[in-house]
Amino acid sequence: MPLDSEIIIVSGLPRSGTSLMMQMLHAGGVEVVTDQVREADIDNPRGYLEFERVKQIERDASWLPETRGKAFKMISQLLYHLPPTERYRIIFMWRNVDEILASQEKMLRRRNAPAAPREKMKEAYALHLDKLFEWLQEQAQMEMLVVNYNDLLGDAMSHAEAVSKFLDGAPPPAAMAKTVDPTLYRNQSATTQV
Repeated sequence: MPLDSEIIIVSGLPRSGTSLMMQMLHAGGVEVVTDQVREADIDNPRGYLEFERVKQIERDASWLPETRGKAFKMISQLLYHLPPTERYRIIFMWRNVDEILASQEKMLRRRNAPAAPREKMKEAYALHLDKLFEWLQEQAQMEMLVVNYNDLLGDAMSHAEAVSKFLDGAPPPAAMAKTVDPTLYRNQSATTQV
C-alpha cells in the first residue's frame, strides 16, 4: 500500500526520544502534524512537536484521515485507541528505562511536581510494554519499526537508513541523520554511557 494512504506514528514511552524522531522525519521531508502548543523548554530545547488532538483520540478520531501520508507523535498508552479503519506505520522509540525515569523525574522536579517511586514505575512500564507488544503483533493494520534511542545516538546513519527503508525510501537518510545531536543526550544510565 502506498505510503500516502497510511499514517505514520512516532510512539514510545514519555521521554524515550519521540521528539528526536519527529525532528528526523521533518528533516527528511516528511510532513509532521504539530500545533506548536507545547513550546520548547530546557527539557526539550528543540521542541516537542506534539499535536493536542492526539490526546483526545479515544473520544474523537475524526481528524485522522487528514493525517494520511504525514507523521504525528503519540504516547504508547494511546495506541490502543487507533481505529482499525486506517493503516499505520509505527516507529516505536525504545530507551533504557532508567534513563526514561531519570529524565521524567528531572522534568517533574523543575515543575515542582511529585514523581512516583521509580521501582513501581519500572514495573508498570514493563507490564505495559509486554501487553502492548503482544497486542501490536495481532493488529494487521499496523506495521512497526523499533528504534533504540541509545543506539541511535551512537550510530545515527544506520538507524536513519532503517527508518527510510521502513517508509519506502521516502526520507533521505543523510538528512535525517544530521538532526541527531549527541550533546543533547543528558540522562544516561551507567550501562549506556559512552
